[in-house]
Amino acid sequence: MWETNVLVYKPITAIAQSAPVRITATAHGLPDGWNAAVMGALGMTDLNAENNPPKDAEFRPATVVSADDVEFNPINAARFKAYQSGGHLVYYAPGELGGAVARMQIKDKVGGNVLHTLRSDGASPNISFDLAKSRIVLRIEAAESAAFAWKAGVYDLEIEDATGVVTPLLYGAVAVTREVTTIT
Repeated sequence: MWETNVLVYKPITAIAQSAPVRITATAHGLPDGWNAAVMGALGMTDLNAENNPPKDAEFRPATVVSADDVEFNPINAARFKAYQSGGHLVYYAPGELGGAVARMQIKDKVGGNVLHTLRSDGASPNISFDLAKSRIVLRIEAAESAAFAWKAGVYDLEIEDATGVVTPLLYGAVAVTREVTTIT
């Protein structure tokens, strides 16, 4: 998922004492599976983020039920205090992936030798976009990974938007392990 640093605030009009908890925020615009938080709801305060803005750990994956309703599946609000009024469903605005190009390199160390490259453009793209959900999908085929002679590396993923602005999205370590499940 590619989210911007702009928070979207949608007024909450109802929260059900249900399992899973269902939140009504008219025309919320939230993509399915996107992380969201509740801020400032009166009555059912158990759902409220403690920080303003919410910290990363206060966001939860939301299941879109309709254009006006979302659920937080792991939350059972059946015994929470009843919702009274107010509050906002808050989430980071999805990034615009239309016309974008994504690139990722795995190297043996920062600034080191390139071990593997993934791209969304070119003759054999192995990065794709789910525009509706603002998701970036990376794909390494089994035959490719089976041929890896390396066991560890570092990576970063960047996206170049349609205007040419390059944004680093992710970075971290990569470990290649032997296959555990070998059922055919």
